Amino acid sequence: MSNKETKTMMDYIASCPDFIRANTKDSKNLTRPFVEEYVDGGYKNIWIIACGSSSNGSLCARQFIRRHLKCEVKIVTPFAFVTSEHDFSDTDMVIVVSQSGYSLNALDAVQVIREKGRRCIGLTGDLESDLAKACDVAANYGVGRETVAYVTRGVTTLALFFMLFAVDAAEALGIKTAEEAAFVREQLLSAADINEKVLSSWPDFMQRHYQKLSGMTNAYVCGVGANMGTASEGALKFGETISIPTGVYEIEEYIHGPNIQMTPRYSVFLIDGGEGTERIHQIYEGTQIVTENVYLITNCEKYKDEPNTFYVPCSLPEEITPLFYLPVFQITAYQITEDLSRWIKHPLQRKMEKFVSSKSENYENSPFSEDTPGRANE
Repeated sequence: MSNKETKTMMDYIASCPDFIRANTKDSKNLTRPFVEEYVDGGYKNIWIIACGSSSNGSLCARQFIRRHLKCEVKIVTPFAFVTSEHDFSDTDMVIVVSQSGYSLNALDAVQVIREKGRRCIGLTGDLESDLAKACDVAANYGVGRETVAYVTRGVTTLALFFMLFAVDAAEALGIKTAEEAAFVREQLLSAADINEKVLSSWPDFMQRHYQKLSGMTNAYVCGVGANMGTASEGALKFGETISIPTGVYEIEEYIHGPNIQMTPRYSVFLIDGGEGTERIHQIYEGTQIVTENVYLITNCEKYKDEPNTFYVPCSLPEEITPLFYLPVFQITAYQITEDLSRWIKHPLQRKMEKFVSSKSENYENSPFSEDTPGRANE
């Protein structure tokens, strides 16, 4: 073992507030390649080609982009894009995302874009990666170096990058005045403070409900609007780390079939959002008929004193809330996995990874490569 300090998921989760602040303050420099491309290219709508946590981070930002840049945003997985869904138009800005920059499916998507005679636009955490080198335009979204296999800071900084890009592009196009853009950036800076408060308060909530949270066997994570991205990432993290079957649904859809299989052993997380608070709370109360293991994450003061409600004081618009709701699921995934010693997965899963590798051969030299699941290189 080397003397290099070993970092865990929690280290990267805890660093998010500082990254939100630093990246927001450096917004214009960070987003410049994409803003120039969007403005000069005369694009109207945006396609984001991403999978896993990159798809979830993009989904966290989708509502924000739509509302501030006044365009439509479509998110497609690289495999679906390559095999069946690549009918983008000349006015669609097509962005391929890969945090490491070495994902084979992202590189395949670039090839499809290239074959259609279009400029290739990549977003990554490594400008020396295969993806960056294959693209005409590439940007680093400000994630820094995150070597833990189950990314956390990468999701938050990706969502933030797309939000900052939307604000900066809207200002460049005259959709927003400089004053209006500055106000929104201040709101994003405020999200860092709330993220920090969640980091300090969620562990106490976890301890009060530790018996139930540490005993989870099946879970649903449900959201709406911007927090569909949060829910998707929460479900992914629970499956990756705690190793329990976890479904993700839009909140109303959850009671249209998925709830039928529920028993008192199930755990359900409902993320408030949009204009559906009253209906979401009704579904929260209804779920308690089946299971006591239901949790409501909300910024609605009306429900703050309920025992299974995690209240986050906040007056920011709903499209910004993923930046500080994400830690709820990231911390839970890390702490329960750590306490139950579930980092080591079935040996056949490792064999499967090698058989159907998702990374290019150059990945071993990536600053994002790792040897030990859940922990950085040692």
